Amino acid sequence: MSSRHPRKLSSFVIGAAFLVAAPAYADPSDDYINPDRPGIADGSTTVGLGHFQIETAIQREYRRNGDEREHTTFIPTLLRYGFSKSWEFRVEGNTFTWQRQRDPALGNTHSSGFAPTSIGLKYNIVEAAGSTQPSIGAIVRVFPPSGSGDFRNSRTTGGFRLAADWNFADKWSLNPNVGVAVYEDDTKRSYAAGLFAATLNYNPSKIVNFFVDTGLQYPEEKNGHASLIFDVGAAYIIGHDIQIDLSVGTGAAGTMPPHPFLAAGFSKRF
Repeated sequence: MSSRHPRKLSSFVIGAAFLVAAPAYADPSDDYINPDRPGIADGSTTVGLGHFQIETAIQREYRRNGDEREHTTFIPTLLRYGFSKSWEFRVEGNTFTWQRQRDPALGNTHSSGFAPTSIGLKYNIVEAAGSTQPSIGAIVRVFPPSGSGDFRNSRTTGGFRLAADWNFADKWSLNPNVGVAVYEDDTKRSYAAGLFAATLNYNPSKIVNFFVDTGLQYPEEKNGHASLIFDVGAAYIIGHDIQIDLSVGTGAAGTMPPHPFLAAGFSKRF
């Protein structure tokens, strides 16, 4: 299990593999939903041929700059459809967003609107084979000019990530991402950034996941410094096709990350 920050700071591949190994048979009772949320890093696997999956949440972020306060609430949502075994189509964004700002000099202000939406693809390059061969995937997404009000982007942006899932020990797995992206800052200037994220998962059973992860972006804005964020959380699978999750995190470096953020998520596979 794995995921991404709306922002998420939102997602990257490590390594290369040369052999592809497939199990001799698939046990239907072992087929569980595997969302890209919660967490910062995205997974390397796809939803599978003919499957549609929705991954959504409500997220609350808090920021402070001296006496100024900013509270943001949004609904990060990812829609995934598998049009082959190894390929999926993705639509992603923070959807409707509410923001409240408090400035001692200006008083309280409120704004709301739709955040930009991306379209993208994920390709599962290599399937996992035990503890020796991780699963490898690639994710590309493009944000055309979209959104509304203060949240609209005026330029086309996007990014490319490689993602891996490595079950390196019994009940433990590592999910690293690495990539590059083009963003638009608050002054509507475009800039390129390097991205890294990694999620460490502990699965005491097939339906329970505890995780800790981190995400790094450099720079966080044009001519800026690096931003670093950490979060922890848990996810629980109901049946085979539903997952619920909770997570909490905070920025550790930079001026852009929240301090802190809270998220409660829901994912459903059809």
